[in-house]
Amino acid sequence: MAIAFDRSFSAPVGEPIQVSSRITRVLAPNPGPFTFHGTGTYIIGRGRDVAIIDPGPASEPHIEALKRAVAGRRLTHILITHTHSDHSPAAAPLKAWSGAKTYGFGPHGSGQDSTLKLEEGGDRDFVPDILVRDGDEVEGDGFSFECVFTPGHTSNHMCFALRDEDALFTGDHVMGWSTTVVIPPDGNMAEYMASLRKLIARHDQVLWPTHGGPVRTPRPFLEAYLAHRLEREAQIVAALERGLDTIPKMVTEIYAAVDRSLHPAAARSVEAHLIQLEGEGRVLRLGQKYQLA
Repeated sequence: MAIAFDRSFSAPVGEPIQVSSRITRVLAPNPGPFTFHGTGTYIIGRGRDVAIIDPGPASEPHIEALKRAVAGRRLTHILITHTHSDHSPAAAPLKAWSGAKTYGFGPHGSGQDSTLKLEEGGDRDFVPDILVRDGDEVEGDGFSFECVFTPGHTSNHMCFALRDEDALFTGDHVMGWSTTVVIPPDGNMAEYMASLRKLIARHDQVLWPTHGGPVRTPRPFLEAYLAHRLEREAQIVAALERGLDTIPKMVTEIYAAVDRSLHPAAARSVEAHLIQLEGEGRVLRLGQKYQLA
């Protein structure tokens, strides 16, 4: 099943763009192969009080742009989907400026075994003021969120459902322009696929990723997202059946049509699938090599 990616997203950097009656987005100046055109920070609220979701990187121009966008209102809540360095570092200066509380599942890596070494690119300084769990409610004057725990991309990934608009802010769990990278050990493919199934069972009318534009047909898009992961899994099993017993060999074949600069990230994704398959008893790891069980 092909994923109906939409890469037509375009927005001016640093300017507040109202995308719905309650939602304004400000794009950070951090484009890249994994951030698309940059981090899209969301400002939620129609009245005096507002919340921010994913304040973004430690970029002074972006932080100042957010302050201008909030000027004249009161920032009361800062919600963090997860703690990669393009999502959470701007929370600290915004909290100091506004006095707003920060909300999130926990510090970077808090959803996994604490003995495991974390990948690079995490914001290890962020600790939320308020720990939130699946099903918790975050209430403000004029907005109400349900916390939807979606581990997989990271172990502490949390989506936030804006009930007033049947909208779900998906962070990096689901993006409309690309698939999501799952990097072990903090990223976990089994959890990621379970989280996709969890969202498929919901009834959100629109998804707002932190990178790129919205997904306005969530269920078929999510089903295609899951089907893509299952297809990758099948490709890995087929590669093992043909004797391709190392990750580099699998990546060279499976991702032959993908820019080679992205092959290191692809290798981590293949590793995540292999860890999942090993956990299910379908694959055996022998040093740097793998074989079907």
